[in-house]
Amino acid sequence: MILEVCCGSAGDVWTAARDGAGRVELNAALFLGGLTPSIGAMELARRAAVPIMAMVRPREGGFCYTQAEFETMLADARALLAAGADGIVFGFLHPDGTVDQARCAAMLEIIGNKESVFSRAIDVTPDWRAALDVLMELGVTRVLTSGQAPSAPAGAATIRAMREYAAGRIQILPGCGVNSNNAADLLAETGCDQIHGSFKTWGLDVSATHNPAVSFSGGTCPPEEQYPVTDAAAVRAAADRLGHVE
Repeated sequence: MILEVCCGSAGDVWTAARDGAGRVELNAALFLGGLTPSIGAMELARRAAVPIMAMVRPREGGFCYTQAEFETMLADARALLAAGADGIVFGFLHPDGTVDQARCAAMLEIIGNKESVFSRAIDVTPDWRAALDVLMELGVTRVLTSGQAPSAPAGAATIRAMREYAAGRIQILPGCGVNSNNAADLLAETGCDQIHGSFKTWGLDVSATHNPAVSFSGGTCPPEEQYPVTDAAAVRAAADRLGHVE
């Protein structure tokens, strides 16, 4: 049985490796569902004696990326592998939610003989069997899934069905909502031999609390389909106005 811990920093990786993780997934910004970690974090995390899967996800929101985002992901994957990652976690979808086979193939070419993990993007595909067919044809190592439910325990029946459908052709990794109290039951219910959880608690940094008028967070979260981008018109307007300032 492999316990994979979802980590948000190099320090988290050290903690997880010390306390029993058999594998880790290194991310940044866990609150946003996990984004690409820095190369510095990867290099420091590599000091831990544990296999490290590195997330490659350039922004929050969905999994249908612009060309610039796609090329960024490929470049990040190369850099993370060069920095010591044992595998890459990624997800590519078309606007209709189906798997983008061509982009997955491009990422797999970079990953080579390292491990490849299709992210929980599969949990929003319209047909998980069709998605698994594509991923198995491509040779993806495993898929991380909550069984298309809000949590893996809630989706246990579907996760079991995924494992049975895959029949050893791709690994099924249950994740989301996993904790020390439900992990063993989830493995028993799904028949899987590995499990994924963040096992988070809260750190404390009071250094930015001394001026209540200043906030560095975005406040409320936007809808799932929205993510921040630079407003070209606003940039042009600001540049134009500043260009007339004497």
